[in-house]
Amino acid sequence: MITAFVDMVGLLMVIPLLPFYATSLGGGGLMVGVLVSAFSAAQLLSAPLWGRVSDRYGRRPALLVGLFASAIAYVVFAYAQSLTVLLLSRLVQGAGGGTVGVVQAYVADATEPQNRARSLGWLSAATNAGVTIGPLLGSASLGWGRSAPGLLAAGLCLANMLFAWKFLPETRVVSRDEAGAPPPRRPREAVMRVITNPGEAAPRLIWIYAIGMGAFSGFTAVLALFLAARFGFTEHNIGYVFALNGAISVLVRALILGPVVDRFGEARLSRYGQGLLGIGLLALPLTWRVPGVWSVGGMQVEWRWVFLGLAISLVPVGTAFTFPCVTSLLSQVILPRERGVMMGVQQTFGGAMRVLGPLWAGWSFDHLGTPYPFMTSAVLVLGTIFLGLGIEARARPGPEAAPAAAPSRA
Repeated sequence: MITAFVDMVGLLMVIPLLPFYATSLGGGGLMVGVLVSAFSAAQLLSAPLWGRVSDRYGRRPALLVGLFASAIAYVVFAYAQSLTVLLLSRLVQGAGGGTVGVVQAYVADATEPQNRARSLGWLSAATNAGVTIGPLLGSASLGWGRSAPGLLAAGLCLANMLFAWKFLPETRVVSRDEAGAPPPRRPREAVMRVITNPGEAAPRLIWIYAIGMGAFSGFTAVLALFLAARFGFTEHNIGYVFALNGAISVLVRALILGPVVDRFGEARLSRYGQGLLGIGLLALPLTWRVPGVWSVGGMQVEWRWVFLGLAISLVPVGTAFTFPCVTSLLSQVILPRERGVMMGVQQTFGGAMRVLGPLWAGWSFDHLGTPYPFMTSAVLVLGTIFLGLGIEARARPGPEAAPAAAPSRA
């Protein structure tokens, strides 16, 4: 949790600044989408490889190398004076960021199936605490110069790597049952399994995760541009919006997720999360047209600001319910010895959608209008609710080698 928290602080120090850096170097909405997507493109290619490496050689070395790659990327970001160099920094960071699936496999190794959604929620809460603090540090550090956010993020990343090297133990231990088993499925085979067998439980869960992640990434990519165009936000105050997003996500995942998982179950709660995410995205572009003023204690507050806050708040609540539950369900329908590679494949599909989502969001923002990135994403997310129907019967907390996991191995 500490390692993930510090890593996310560094990442979110630079993400909210990307649109402003890109436009200052001559880029537009599409270029912003390219820069955001570059990270995911590199992650898309590296995630299954990192997962398979961690299945065979351990989670710890994979995480350490990934943190070092991120530190290099932040230094490149700090001194970027062209869009090409800015793009290079995102590619290097994405290659290191392919270890996200390894982190999730690490948590799954260390927890029982019935506690996995709660544990993944706590992990997500830690990373989203970084989402809350990172944008504030990034905006504040601009007072020391344009290169300060990148250099500060690099310093945090190196400190984090040293911390992980000293305190993070290895969790991937090969059991006697696995000793004579064939090696984990190759990444290419696992990816093709998801494409050619979409009706199986694991592929369905991966598609739900990927589409939701693409929608959320598109939202993140153009939110600053939307708020600048419709509400007058600038690079000096946009960090507060991302901080609010992160704070809500932390509170939901740390305090609310566990009890509601116990009440509704992972499968049903993931569908609730998809619904909230879709509604938030659908409502967001309509907020700036809301008329009227609300009088509170002698103060005049425009209704559009109230609805803006509500719409933005639904997005982190929806993702907080969706992603930990879907990942926990996935861990229950795959073989333990393929946990790293399959969670890496989940990140690959999520990465593909994190490429397409921001690209579509940036292009449609430039050419179709400000509402389209959010409304199209909302339709896709709401459609994935049907993919989750019936998952309860296939993924229940219990023995790791449950029959439901054996047929697909994916």
